[in-house]
Amino acid sequence: MPQPQPRERAGTAPPAASWGRAAALAGVLALLPLTAACSAGGETEADNKPSKASASAAAVVAPARIEVIANLTGCKANIRVEAEELREGKCRTEQGDYLITTFPEEKYKQTWLETARVYGGTYLVGSRWVVSAEPKMLEPLRKKIGGNIQRLQGFGPTPSPS
Repeated sequence: MPQPQPRERAGTAPPAASWGRAAALAGVLALLPLTAACSAGGETEADNKPSKASASAAAVVAPARIEVIANLTGCKANIRVEAEELREGKCRTEQGDYLITTFPEEKYKQTWLETARVYGGTYLVGSRWVVSAEPKMLEPLRKKIGGNIQRLQGFGPTPSPS
């Protein structure tokens, strides 16, 4: 007797498509932090306090759009990743290069940050967006777009001095 085929629920992707999207998200999440600068140290309370200027800028930025954030920082972003879970654009300025990553929901940003924590680094974090740049660039960017500077502690062995 033939086995009945399981029915898909309306509004859900077939299993193969779900695994493909999950694998793509995992790959993107794993590689994105590698493009950011690394630093040691844990988060400090002072790093998470937005200035008065950044609080007003942050209100302009939300909801997160790469194009808006890029415009506020003085660049035209080159979109590198366009996925359901995130968008990523690269900005190139005289001060240096940086990545702007935006998320359709806060939960995707939290997943990205948890993945980035493995690699360590310092990031500028706002509502549904993250900017990855050299640490020296983050404070000037924060003054333009708001957010909080977060230092994420990396895991694993540290390089031995040479």
